[in-house]
Amino acid sequence: MSGVQSVVEPADLQRDGPDILVINNAAVPAVNLLDLPRLEALVAMGWLDVVRRDDVVAGFALTMPAGRPYDSLNYRWFDARFDSFLYVDRVVVAEAARGTGVGRLLYEAAIERARALSFPRVLSEVNVDPPNPQSMAFHARLGFGAVEERLNEAEGKTVAMMVRPL
Repeated sequence: MSGVQSVVEPADLQRDGPDILVINNAAVPAVNLLDLPRLEALVAMGWLDVVRRDDVVAGFALTMPAGRPYDSLNYRWFDARFDSFLYVDRVVVAEAARGTGVGRLLYEAAIERARALSFPRVLSEVNVDPPNPQSMAFHARLGFGAVEERLNEAEGKTVAMMVRPL
């Protein structure tokens, strides 16, 4: 993936769905497993963006605003505490594109979307147990800070609930 130019653009599920599922499911357990019906249901609640390199999906981001009927315990935690936000459910980068700035591009696009829609904050979570120090450092570089650590009993993980004010 030479990726001379990388642009974040809305995903086309018919075109991009198979690649997105392969990239996502290769990243389990860092993210939850997806199938096409689940992906379609999540996209209906928010936005799905991709970065393509050499006409191949190099990474994707799934984001959504407050007030959606999303069953994620982490999303529900945020939704109970903040009335307006853009939630980054997942940013997943294909293994061949890791370390090339794709994740940063996707997060920067999410932050810009939040600004354009007048959301006062962008929210995400990062695993603390099992630890994910690379993701914590990445989020810190983008201006995120932890507001609380909580046990997600359903997934058996402790996560840092991260906020990036705008």
